[in-house]
Amino acid sequence: MASLVFREVSFSYDANPHGLLENIGFGVSEGWTGVIGANGSGKTTILRLACGELGERAGVIHRPGAAVYCAQRTDEPMPQFADLLADHAADAYRLRGRLGVEDDWLDRWSTLSHGERKRAQIATALWLRPELLALDEPTNHIDREARDRLVRALRAYRGIGLLVSHDRELLDSLCSHCLFVSGSIVALRSGGYTTARSSVLEQDRVLREARVKARSDERRLERERVVRRTHQEIGEKAKSLRGVNPRDSDARQKAYAARNTDSGAGKRLRQLEGRIEHAQQAQNVGPLLRQADLGIPGAGSPAPQPTLLRLDAGSLPLGENRHLAFDEIIIQRSDRIALVGPNGSGKSTLVKHLLAHLSIPMDRRVYVPQEITAQESEAILEETKAQTGERLGRVLTWVNRLGSDPRRLLDSERPSPGVIRKLLLASHIALDPHLIVLDEPTNHMDLPSIECIEDALAEARCALLLVSHDEVFLGKLTTWRWSIEADDASGAVYRLRRQASGPPDLAGCDSAA
Repeated sequence: MASLVFREVSFSYDANPHGLLENIGFGVSEGWTGVIGANGSGKTTILRLACGELGERAGVIHRPGAAVYCAQRTDEPMPQFADLLADHAADAYRLRGRLGVEDDWLDRWSTLSHGERKRAQIATALWLRPELLALDEPTNHIDREARDRLVRALRAYRGIGLLVSHDRELLDSLCSHCLFVSGSIVALRSGGYTTARSSVLEQDRVLREARVKARSDERRLERERVVRRTHQEIGEKAKSLRGVNPRDSDARQKAYAARNTDSGAGKRLRQLEGRIEHAQQAQNVGPLLRQADLGIPGAGSPAPQPTLLRLDAGSLPLGENRHLAFDEIIIQRSDRIALVGPNGSGKSTLVKHLLAHLSIPMDRRVYVPQEITAQESEAILEETKAQTGERLGRVLTWVNRLGSDPRRLLDSERPSPGVIRKLLLASHIALDPHLIVLDEPTNHMDLPSIECIEDALAEARCALLLVSHDEVFLGKLTTWRWSIEADDASGAVYRLRRQASGPPDLAGCDSAA
């Protein structure tokens, strides 16, 4: 059976002298393994090392023969996509049909939704039949129907699969193991995400209890050492003949007796110091789950005017003789809106149109787009590094409260897509916005980060417009549901429909799940 094995592997990027991965080791065989960890912890690096896109600085990686890595970004089609479209074999037809890949997608790549691009990317990877397939956030930008298609295709894959995903449902249904990554420490656990995470949480609980006990033991032993040193000093003074009159036989006899009585005191003190050292070492019991103040309380503020946008009824072209129709649109300063619809129905197009007609200043709005290019990411990071003083401190504090290490961010040349989205959000929130607009905010995010974003937005005092396929996320945060639906059988006309969805379910969101 083919396998992938890391043995004492270390890796660091040139811009990060501290090292991203150090002496990590694990082994996986056929089947899907979820790779879990915070943004910037090294998940993508592990996938690229596994596929040979990066070379280890130390250690050994045993790889199977052919490997394919599917990155998060879909700026360009995979080089072999044209070959897949030209393949007339039955397997290629079935694969294209299973993932809904159309023959003209290569010619109109720039007009495809990111979800369609992702399906094309993964279809190409599966068509190549690699022994190792590494997928980085495969359900990003994919609606429910496309997601179901993808899951069926991935279940049919026979080989070693590595999967980085924030999709808990996908990790539970597809993975037989999960690899948890925390800094330079990795831990492989059996089961999907829910089962494996329970195992990690239980281990973390045991480790924390051991650490608390070790600290208590250290404090108790330190007190005992103080007492013993005091007794030893008294004993040493009693044994000393300094200042004793040579003719005082009683005093000299007592000193000799003290020497015989306390002959083992020094040894017992050394043993105690050894126990203290052991208690100190026992406190270093391994990686602990991050426990810190997260979220951004009270982000944003209500706009002074009650209405942020009023737009007359109209329609927007979507290309290829398709358009999106809408009635009058109004956004009030307290609205919390969920915008949903299938891929390609015009959600991002509508968002950009709304942004162009807002009645609030540019510096009082937050907009984080669905995708941020590599070049844009580098520019955002350089702009952040150029800031100084209180402004930079606030931004980095909020990056930290959104679940990412600001020091690692500043050391990087090109942050991961999840981290750059958090940096962009934190930078804009520093301006005290009246409206936050996020297009697919859970894409590229690790699970702890999604919870941080949820907590931050739950306490936001400004209006929200959230575009997402994540129903749990939307159920917790929104009170209005704007749905884009096909208005005729041909799919040429879509229409925006709006309805109240009730207060956000901040307690559980069971109905949304």
